[in-house]
Amino acid sequence: MIRLKTEKQIQGLKESGAIASEVLRKLKKAAKVGVSLKFLDELARTAILERGAKPAFLGYRPEGADKPYPATICASINDVIVHGIPDSYKLLDGDIVSLDIGVEYKGLIVDTATTIGIGKLDKDSHRLIRATKMALERGIKQAQVGKRLGDIGAAIEGTAKRYKVKIVEGLTGHGVGFELHEDPVVLNYGRANSGIKLEEGMVIAIEPMFSLGSARTVYQKNGSFRTADESPSAHFEHTIAITKDGPIVLTK
Repeated sequence: MIRLKTEKQIQGLKESGAIASEVLRKLKKAAKVGVSLKFLDELARTAILERGAKPAFLGYRPEGADKPYPATICASINDVIVHGIPDSYKLLDGDIVSLDIGVEYKGLIVDTATTIGIGKLDKDSHRLIRATKMALERGIKQAQVGKRLGDIGAAIEGTAKRYKVKIVEGLTGHGVGFELHEDPVVLNYGRANSGIKLEEGMVIAIEPMFSLGSARTVYQKNGSFRTADESPSAHFEHTIAITKDGPIVLTK
């Protein structure tokens, strides 16, 4: 069931989103050659707690997971698409890293992610990151009252085709706000003017995930997903409120 949010709750989600976006900027600035993923995780946790908020990922156990998630952020390197657990790995020149964070503030949750290159990247890696970011922007433009979820998916899919990258299988966006994962499922592909109609008060996380190679994914025992052919991947995400005045990016 889709749980609509009131104007007051959307304002509260803006506060959560402001914290999340500030923390994500800190992570992007700190992510350099030689920095460990564990350091980035500790940086994020400290920054979130200092602002009176909670890390929404820490201790979260989605349906089907073997155990609760053990970290504040997801830090996914190269062929790891999502849910990479930050460890002692130190960033190398040429790495692609997806940084994904969830923040809960006053009981309201947002989810956001970005992908950055470390040091010097090749042309294909730049194309991958540019395509995924562009897909998110185009998906957000479709998040209008009266449009449908298929319009968002079609915009994302069209961007993938234009940039000649693959949409990874089985991973989607979702509703968010009261819980980290709510209805509806937000697919990264679709047909325009199809699917659930978007209503005022809906809050969704739009998150395109692309790869340079295979669309197939492999689930790892630690809960992360990798590309089946070990090709690089990228992931961008914003939490969006659907309003009568158009989409509001809550995590900008």
